[in-house]
Amino acid sequence: MAGYFMPTRVHMGAGVVRAAAASLGETAGRWLVVTSPHAARACGALDDACAALDEAGCSYELFDGVTENPTIACAYEGAAAAREAGAEAILAIGGGSPMDAGKAMALIAANPELAPERLFSGDYPGGCLPIVCVPTTAGTGSEVTKASILTNDAAQTKSSISTPLIFPALALVDASYLTSLSHPTMVNTVVDALSHAVEGYLSAGAGPVTDALALDAIARIGARARGLAEGALDEGARASLMAASTEAGMVIANTGTTAVHAMGYSLTYFRHIPHGRANGLLLPAWLSWLAERVPERVRTVLDTLGADSLATLATSLGELLGPRETFDAEELADYARRAARAGNIANCPVRPEAADLERIMRAALLA
Repeated sequence: MAGYFMPTRVHMGAGVVRAAAASLGETAGRWLVVTSPHAARACGALDDACAALDEAGCSYELFDGVTENPTIACAYEGAAAAREAGAEAILAIGGGSPMDAGKAMALIAANPELAPERLFSGDYPGGCLPIVCVPTTAGTGSEVTKASILTNDAAQTKSSISTPLIFPALALVDASYLTSLSHPTMVNTVVDALSHAVEGYLSAGAGPVTDALALDAIARIGARARGLAEGALDEGARASLMAASTEAGMVIANTGTTAVHAMGYSLTYFRHIPHGRANGLLLPAWLSWLAERVPERVRTVLDTLGADSLATLATSLGELLGPRETFDAEELADYARRAARAGNIANCPVRPEAADLERIMRAALLA
């Protein structure tokens, strides 16, 4: 039975961060602001957040050590900083990396006895500090999900904390922060949002509410695909893509992701390919495999995107992502075996075996 749950309040529009001063002050008096070294400063989001906290009379410390694909160690370092600062809440600003890291820090800070080997257990008796997220990319949708994805070196992959405890209390979504993004980052993050929406629509957990959100997100991205490819996005287009990202986050908060993410994690862990790009490289071949099994759903995805065929979609994504990295067959066989063990494989509408995943990866990355 499909359900829907997403308790995060979402404020969307220009200036929403500074306008949230009262809400921030009502949430907590002492904050840890979590971000990366540069991006939140470059787009103005950090200045806006600090101004809102100042207006609210809140005290705060800054943790700006989050790097791309944050590690478990980074999450524990930030949690220690939160406890040292006496932080009562976490304000995470950035793309998926700072938001996911901030959510993990909020959980660990509230559970000081939680050992790293128990981080993904689902057992968090101390609850979680309140979380507010400010996304600065149109990609991950982490501002509205119950997941925190961290690099897990022990398992040589990316692993997910998944608990309703880390749903942010508030998401402040302002598309003006997208203007400072480089073209490759904008492309990769929007492709990540597309992958979320498509995987959620083609999930065993899909239902009427997630379908409506997923199809609207897919349509928004399809309508702006040309502008994205040309680097010619106006204010309205950026706002629509940011909305699509948040909608797609609402989708996967309920459906989970599927095989595209499971396969993509090794591309990111071992080959350092950006997460959204990894998904985009794999998505057409996954859809081709599913087209033989759930053809009506795949046809709806293509129609909503404005693509007349899977070949058209593959060509468009290929042009958008640029030249593909080089892989060998033995490498892909290893990645497929790893993907087959991932938890999100269970979300697929038809469960692929390791041999299926290997064929999909070969079709995507060797053909």
